[in-house]
Amino acid sequence: MDIKKFKVGLVGAGGVTELHLEGYKGDPERIEFTAICDPNEEILKYRADKYGIPQRYTNLDAFIKESGVDVAVVCTPTSIRKQIVLPLLEAGFPLFVEKPFSDTLSDAVEITEKAKQLGIPVAVNQNFRRHYTFDIVKKIVAENTIGKVTMITFNNMFFRQDTGWRLDCERHALSVMGIHWFDGFRQVLGCEAESIVSLMSSSAAIDCKGETDATVQIKFENGAIVTYTQSFSSTVGRTEMIVIGETGTLRCDHGLVELFRVGDKEPSQRWDNNCSREENSLENIKQLLSWIETGVKPANSAEDNLKIVAMLEAAYVSAKESRIVQLRNGVLI
Repeated sequence: MDIKKFKVGLVGAGGVTELHLEGYKGDPERIEFTAICDPNEEILKYRADKYGIPQRYTNLDAFIKESGVDVAVVCTPTSIRKQIVLPLLEAGFPLFVEKPFSDTLSDAVEITEKAKQLGIPVAVNQNFRRHYTFDIVKKIVAENTIGKVTMITFNNMFFRQDTGWRLDCERHALSVMGIHWFDGFRQVLGCEAESIVSLMSSSAAIDCKGETDATVQIKFENGAIVTYTQSFSSTVGRTEMIVIGETGTLRCDHGLVELFRVGDKEPSQRWDNNCSREENSLENIKQLLSWIETGVKPANSAEDNLKIVAMLEAAYVSAKESRIVQLRNGVLI
């Protein structure tokens, strides 16, 4: 059977598009970039020239009417996400959307319901599922290698001064990075969050409107507890996950998972991970292409993503209202 090559168009030509443009080089028989759209003519020309994209648009309406692409990849700022996504859906374009999917849960629900109503596939670029070691840990836990998981601790700390549109976002550090980590906890534990409590602060060291630092505690449906700390103002960098099971503990970072048993001074087993965000982005869009061809909804569908956005929303509500926020089946109560 012949492999279908999809004509892909980019909407948004900012920095995150490099993930897609570089990653998709890995399967030229499957994916061809034929169009790109951005109101900034300078950045549009730069991206299009660098990657040889022939059709160039500064206007979304023209892109919709003239590009003839099979799939649109949306890499716009979240502040204008809905006003970009809804016209694309109305025009019938299957969509691959960068994260965060939207600024708010209500917008995410509206987009997802519109796609469902129109029967248009929409998938989300969950580009940390294999870039970080979540997929490896998920398999280790599923094989009962460390017994029942009782607790996860996760620290993601570094110094990050954003520029441009992100500076005006009321939701900052947690929205940028927590969306990855919340999804990873779900993957590892194989269930949804039951309750979330959060505290947030904003450091004068970083120029932004939203929070720079946050701590979140999550109880999952299987009883496991997650303690997660996020910082954009730390001059000490650290990204580490500890997964504590009843018969063993895993120490994890981007490239390595180590297993420790009681009494171990050195890990008794190691697993390496080597998947770039570019490779992970390619894998994610190929799930969407398979959905288009087979009708089988993938693991990175917009509907699945709602569970992650709901966790993010719960964390912000908790911090604002100083209370524990409850969820049921991944939906805010």
